[in-house]
Amino acid sequence: MDRTTASHRKPRTGMRLFWLILPALSLVAILAAVLIGRPLDRLTASAPPVEEISVEAMTLTPGLISLAVRADGSAPVTIAQVQVDGAYRKFTVRPSNQIGRLESARIDIPYPWVEGETHHILLVTASGLTFEHSIDVAVADLSASSAATLQMILIGLFLGFAPVAAGLLAFPAIRRASRSTMDFLLALTIGLLGYLLLDTLSEGLEIAAGTLDRLRTESLVWVSAAAVALILLAIGRRSGKPPEGRALAIFMALGIGIHNFGEGLAVGAALAAGAGALATFLVVGFAIHNVSEGVAISTPLADRQPTFLTFVGLAALAGLPAAPGVLLGSAAVSPYWIALCFGIGAGAILQVIIEVGGMLARRAPTKGPVTVANLLGVTLGLAVMYGTAVFV
Repeated sequence: MDRTTASHRKPRTGMRLFWLILPALSLVAILAAVLIGRPLDRLTASAPPVEEISVEAMTLTPGLISLAVRADGSAPVTIAQVQVDGAYRKFTVRPSNQIGRLESARIDIPYPWVEGETHHILLVTASGLTFEHSIDVAVADLSASSAATLQMILIGLFLGFAPVAAGLLAFPAIRRASRSTMDFLLALTIGLLGYLLLDTLSEGLEIAAGTLDRLRTESLVWVSAAAVALILLAIGRRSGKPPEGRALAIFMALGIGIHNFGEGLAVGAALAAGAGALATFLVVGFAIHNVSEGVAISTPLADRQPTFLTFVGLAALAGLPAAPGVLLGSAAVSPYWIALCFGIGAGAILQVIIEVGGMLARRAPTKGPVTVANLLGVTLGLAVMYGTAVFV
C-alpha cells in the first residue's frame, strides 16, 4: 500500500513542477521572439531615430568644461558637434562619441570659460537633433582644492553634528518630564519626522524629474522608500517586539542622518554654483531645525540611563552624514544616485514614524493615541519644521 501511494505522489509532484516551469519557459520564448527576431523593426524602419540626452553633471577646471551625459533612444546617439556660446568647439567624448541606450559618457570641451559668467552649450547629434545646457554661473570645481575640501567638511559639521548635539543637551529636562508631557513630546517627534518625510520625498522627486524618463527615477524614489521602510521594520522587530529606548533612538538617528546627508547635498550644490549667500541661508536654516531633531532623538531615552558615549554616537550618526553630503553635492554626481539616496532616507524616516507612533499607542492603551494633546503635538512639530524651513 505504501509503495502504491509513493508511486502516485511522484508523478503528481513531477507534473506540478512541470506546470510551474511552463509559464516561465513560455515567457522566455516570447521575449526571445521579440528581442532576437525583432519583428517590430520592420514597422519603424522608415521612422527617424528617437534620441534623448541628459546632462547629469558638470565640472569646470581652468580652460576645460566637462559634461557627464547619459543617452536614450531607439538607436545609439552620436555626438557630432558641440557649440559653446554660439561657436563650434573641438571636443572629445570618452569612451566613445557613439553612446548606447542608457549608457553614459564624458564630454571634454577645451574652452576659456570666465568665472562668474553664464555660458550656453549646444550638443548636436549626427541626426541633427540639438540639446541645450546652460551654465548659469561658472565656478571652478571646488573638489580640486584641499583647502576648499576642509572648509566644506567644517560646514558639514556646523550643519549637522553640532546642532544635533546641541539638541541632545535637552535630555536632562526631558528625563524629568511627566507622563503626559512625554506623550506630547512623542507626538511632537512624529510631527517633526512627518515634515522630514514629506520634505525628503519632495527633494527626491524634484531631482528625479531631471533624469531620463526611461530610468523611471521617480518610481525608484517611491520603491526604495517602501523597501527600506519594510527592511528596517523587519530588522527592528527581529526579536519579536518593537524597538524602544536606545534601539529606537538609533533608528531615529539613522533616518535623520540620511536626511541630513541630503541637506549636505543641497548646500554643496549651492557652493558649486557659486551661490554663497544661498549656501549660508541653507546652513542657517538646516542648523536651526537640526536642533529640534536632536531633541526628538533623545525622547525615547527618557526612562533610560544612557552614557555620554551613547549621546556622542547618536549625534555622529544623525549629524556627520551632512559632511560627505556637502562634498558630494559640490562634485559631479549623477542625479539618479542622489534621488535614490533621498528615497532611502524617506524610507528610514517612515520606519521611525511607524515605531514612534506604535510606542505612543502602547503608552495610552485605554484612551488611545488620538487625543487633543497628541494632535496638538503633531501639528506643532509640523509647524516648527515648516517655520524653520522658511529660512531656506
